[in-house]
Amino acid sequence: MKINVSLPFDKIQYPDEFLRADAIAEIARTAERVGFSAACDTDHPVPTGRWLDAGGHHAQDPFVILSFVAAATRTLRLQTGILVLPYRNPFITARAVATLDFLSGGRVTLGVGAGYLKGEYKALGIDFERRNEIMDEYLKAMKAAWTADEFTFQGTGYQALGNRILPRPLQQPHPPLLIGGNSRRAIRRAVELGDGWTPFITSSAVSATTRTAAMADEVDLADGITYMREHCEKIGRAQLPEVVVGAINQPNETWNARALLEKIAKVRELGVTTVGATIDGRSRAEWCANAERYGAEIIAKLAAA
Repeated sequence: MKINVSLPFDKIQYPDEFLRADAIAEIARTAERVGFSAACDTDHPVPTGRWLDAGGHHAQDPFVILSFVAAATRTLRLQTGILVLPYRNPFITARAVATLDFLSGGRVTLGVGAGYLKGEYKALGIDFERRNEIMDEYLKAMKAAWTADEFTFQGTGYQALGNRILPRPLQQPHPPLLIGGNSRRAIRRAVELGDGWTPFITSSAVSATTRTAAMADEVDLADGITYMREHCEKIGRAQLPEVVVGAINQPNETWNARALLEKIAKVRELGVTTVGATIDGRSRAEWCANAERYGAEIIAKLAAA
């Protein structure tokens, strides 16, 4: 079982603690040292004030943040968790991913989703109602760009006629693609176009804020995995996508090691290979101390089991 960690660079109220190059480096090195598998950074380029005031969060540019993380570490994987794929031209994203993967020695994992924030879509000039169709098309466009030295692709309102994005990603045929979301549409997308599925076990309050399809517990997760297995059989996919749970604990949630280990054991029995951890802290020192505790009480015990 691998454990990923969400990076705390949404804490803009503490800029000296979290929004400096030395802070990113210290937090990244701590995450790597205590044994986290990947550092995850999310994506909200222009969130609405209404959403933020209702419990949403800021997000710094994920490729900038993960570049700083890459420079400070050697083995920690660099994961977007998640990138809202329809926000950007797919070839801009393909270039960013290829560059980061090549320069980091092949450490990128691309977690993507269709998103849910209608006001952000509007600000970016993207059709919210077509987000799922755009998502599927962009995944195909990026694969075309990554898997040939020169590629052709006909998109909706754009086309590539013998274009090149070189060097290609170090990971071939491309970095792992994790499809985020709890909906049946997201699960089908993971089976048809992805390498893994990233569900989010959410409380009712979190689901209301994020407008994510409900997934309250391990029973709901098991139902999603069953549906994924059925869709694999339907389309003839032999290997089940990897299941990477977005977060095993929520921000500001009080946890103890025994309960958390039991929760991880339950999802592992369902076939989950990776879970995400949320570490709290109002300063980088507090965050790093809590990460050290998580490493000692959770990661080390999982490794020894």
